[in-house]
Amino acid sequence: MAYTITEKILLAHSGKKAIAPDEFIDAKVDLALGNDITAPLAIKEFERLAVKKVFDKDKIALIPDHFTPNKDLKSANQCKILSEFASKHKIKHYYEVGQMGIEHALLPELGLVLPGDLVIGADSHTCTYGALGAFSTGVGSTDLAAAMITGRCWFRVPKSMKFIYKGKLKRWVGGKDLILHTFGDIGVEGARYMAMEFTGDTIGNLCMDDRLAMCNMAIEAGGKNGIIEPDEITEKYIKSRWTLGISKKNKRKYKVYKSDKDAKYSDIREYNVSKMEPQVAAPHLPSNAKPVSAFKNVSINQAVIGSCTNGRISDLRMAAKVLKGKKVNSRVRVIIIPATQNIYLDALKEGLIETFLKAGAVVSTPTCGPCLGGHMGILGAGEVAIATTNRNFKGRMGDLGSKIYLSNPAVAAASGIKGKITHPGEVA
Repeated sequence: MAYTITEKILLAHSGKKAIAPDEFIDAKVDLALGNDITAPLAIKEFERLAVKKVFDKDKIALIPDHFTPNKDLKSANQCKILSEFASKHKIKHYYEVGQMGIEHALLPELGLVLPGDLVIGADSHTCTYGALGAFSTGVGSTDLAAAMITGRCWFRVPKSMKFIYKGKLKRWVGGKDLILHTFGDIGVEGARYMAMEFTGDTIGNLCMDDRLAMCNMAIEAGGKNGIIEPDEITEKYIKSRWTLGISKKNKRKYKVYKSDKDAKYSDIREYNVSKMEPQVAAPHLPSNAKPVSAFKNVSINQAVIGSCTNGRISDLRMAAKVLKGKKVNSRVRVIIIPATQNIYLDALKEGLIETFLKAGAVVSTPTCGPCLGGHMGILGAGEVAIATTNRNFKGRMGDLGSKIYLSNPAVAAASGIKGKITHPGEVA
């Protein structure tokens, strides 16, 4: 029987001889993830069941990243629950402030997710790791609690949609633009409970950071997971984690799966992206995507460059290219958030941090803060932001009367200079 890459990974983890779309299966997980918002709920359920130990202390990751460094008393107590549980159960992958990063940037960086893995996380953007050829998806805190006990989780096998991208991308266009353009085509429910498989020669030429950004946002179209077949770029990225010494201790074998040529898809979409402009999604849905030139007269109060979507080193390099030698508009706040400590350090070594500071931007420690209206960049009534984050829902970043436009890092940086949404080619 022919299978897609998603079906092959689920089959391998189910122990069954065959599976089919819409079938309910029970599968073992290679890694279970929780953060400072979701893990305390899972821990409460875990302890309510009076379970004495986790299924595998090496296959659970607890990352305090959303309201950290602790923004108030409530967040401090949430993080304390994680810390104490990790200590009690000797959780190997617990990362305190100073070692942590935004979870969906940190786990790939540390080599904790490899091709062929099955990963669940009590966070909707857990679908990020599909960029590495893994099946990964968000679950509820009770499912996380069950997985921490049994090492297993239930799934309904998703149907798959194939998205084929063709053509060489223009300057200032990347993975964020491809996925926003896709949402503009299919809408925010266009891939509901589907596996979104991204392929084509354009994807084959994308760097890993851009691939991670695309899969990260699969959930914004309702996707169960986003996934890209591993290739030379994937394997080079994985091996670089080991050779750089960042994750040598996490080195292990992995298995590459690829879709069969005659695998079945519920829909196949093709896009010629060679003439595509950078994309911007208007409030209040990621699917409100249009070319940046359609937003020439939109003034902004704030630009945020960071998050689990676009806080990686290539994102910061892109922003620095635009900001170098320029000044941020005097009426605009530009907030830059490296997604992990290692990314922050690389940005420092490369001189990117100096570029940001000289331009008048501020640089934060790794945190999800402003993306979900937590801290480090809350919007006031009527304020407008352009952000490299993944959601622009009403009130997502602060006041219900505020507005969020989504873009790639170059557009956000250029907009910070001009004080209004701007094509990066106009300033760099």
